[in-house]
Amino acid sequence: MTRMVISRLGGLATTLLLASVAIFGSLYLAPGSPEDVLFGTRQPSPAARAAVEHQLHLDQPLPVRYWDWLTGVLHGNLGTSMVTQQSVASRVGSGLGTTATLVLIAVLFVVVFGIALGAVAALRPGAVDAAAGAVTSVTVTIPPFVASTVLITVFAVRLGWFPSSGIGTGFGGRIHGLILPACALAIMNCGFLARVTRNALLDQLGREHVQTAVARGLPRAIVLRDHVLRNALPPISTAAALLTSGMFASTLIVETAFGVPGIGQLTITSVAQKDFPVVQAVSLLLVAAFVVCNALSDLLQALIDPRLRSTSGRMA
Repeated sequence: MTRMVISRLGGLATTLLLASVAIFGSLYLAPGSPEDVLFGTRQPSPAARAAVEHQLHLDQPLPVRYWDWLTGVLHGNLGTSMVTQQSVASRVGSGLGTTATLVLIAVLFVVVFGIALGAVAALRPGAVDAAAGAVTSVTVTIPPFVASTVLITVFAVRLGWFPSSGIGTGFGGRIHGLILPACALAIMNCGFLARVTRNALLDQLGREHVQTAVARGLPRAIVLRDHVLRNALPPISTAAALLTSGMFASTLIVETAFGVPGIGQLTITSVAQKDFPVVQAVSLLLVAAFVVCNALSDLLQALIDPRLRSTSGRMA
């Protein structure tokens, strides 16, 4: 298990390093330049432009600029916003807690309702399975921006149960304001996890050892818990981890639609303003969330299935 953890940490570090190269290079090689953002519509003199380029280290080679940025990130210095002149860490940190809470609520919805719907479909063949299949077929086709529009129209505008924009104050007010955005994130993912759960459970129900346990007269609850659900958890946990990492990216859409002050909305604003340091920091943070979720999924599967530990140990 220790070798597996070390191997996953090494892969995590390598992926983040390659992602940092791609993020830094793509932004600075894109059309436009950082100094143009600062000058706006003004036409600076060559001396003023040269001074700004020197201040932003744009007169240095790209590899040198990347190294300076990377070492700053490793020391907790994400740079300074080119628009507000605030530290990037403070701008990102102010919205990170909101986004993390939003994703956490959405994950709870996905895990509870997705697994429950998939389990009901697998254990109740016939009309119930068909109805659950119809529900999942509809939900997996609803993207977050469509779900956001529908939820705002129905539950915020017509019924007035939730705010249509922004979040409240205090713990209760924040949670109340994040319910609709979390539902918008969860709807499509619930349908996907329900399908994965149904297929995984049906696969285990058809296995020979499960049929043998039933024939021996073991209680149904024990068979489902010890022989079906436990063996079906690896694919379910993998799907849940992938969906969680994907939801961090989907916050860009949902937070903009609901006016939630998280890193998703900050990213959209920063891209429009060409605030390069903020975009770089948020992009790297989203990649880190994706990689960490996948690594946690691998570790969780190893805890559930000991055979994966020995396999990973031999591969390492």
